[in-house]
Amino acid sequence: MNRMIGLFKRSENKPEAGGMMPAAEERLKCPVCKSRLRKIDIKHNKMVCPECGYHYRLNARSRLKVICDKDSFQELFTNISTSDPLIFPGYRKKLEELSEKKVAHEGVLCGTGTINGYETALFIMDPSFMMGSMGSVVGEKISRLFEYAIAHHLPVVGFTASGGARMQEGILSLMQMAKVSGSVGKHSQAGGLYITVLTDPTTGGVTASYAMLGDILIAEPGTLIGFAGKRVIEQTTGKKLPEDFQSAEFLLKHGFLDAIVPRTELKETLARLLRQHGAKEVHHAGL
Repeated sequence: MNRMIGLFKRSENKPEAGGMMPAAEERLKCPVCKSRLRKIDIKHNKMVCPECGYHYRLNARSRLKVICDKDSFQELFTNISTSDPLIFPGYRKKLEELSEKKVAHEGVLCGTGTINGYETALFIMDPSFMMGSMGSVVGEKISRLFEYAIAHHLPVVGFTASGGARMQEGILSLMQMAKVSGSVGKHSQAGGLYITVLTDPTTGGVTASYAMLGDILIAEPGTLIGFAGKRVIEQTTGKKLPEDFQSAEFLLKHGFLDAIVPRTELKETLARLLRQHGAKEVHHAGL
């Protein structure tokens, strides 16, 4: 099961005296197989360890580069910003700090783009912004994306990555589960295709709602997928759970997923599914 481990660690290979290590030689240590590999090689492999297949977590912009054709993405709903509806202690300061660091604008990125030439609406949740927690803006943006997809006859591809509901927004956060699920239902009734790609981690209210409502459910290898935490379930039921419980592999084995697809094959897989379900093919300069 994946665990969040620092993505970039200082290399043990020291540069020559008075010099800096060349960027091409900067190395990362894989948290699973412990291999020390060149950072540039891992990047070229879509942030997947070429030795053991460990999938590093990606922020929304990095994932966009992996999935969408170059220069095809058009962001939507950039005018929606997060407020502090409950005047939760420290929440506004946290939002300001994230804004200053320019980590991300919110916990989700929404827009349209092409995947190997096939047009689609996309939402990509961003674990770098408050662990992709589901606040009212996240729910509003995703709901609007499904409405946009209905109006423009587009399929939706959604990448989930979340720690669950955002506690700083209380019931307003929990309401997004029903709101987005309703929008998914309308899109389905209109004949739209919805493909969900679950990435590490997908937990809490996101799992309990729109993450598992896709017509096709795909996950990256090793993804943590669940609602309540494993220890909470064990304490509540009094039963010892399997070691791989709540992993993508466990869910696939028990029929909760359609496929596990490595990131290196994901773009081609999504393009094939979009084509098979009648997505519009467009020619783009970035192809």
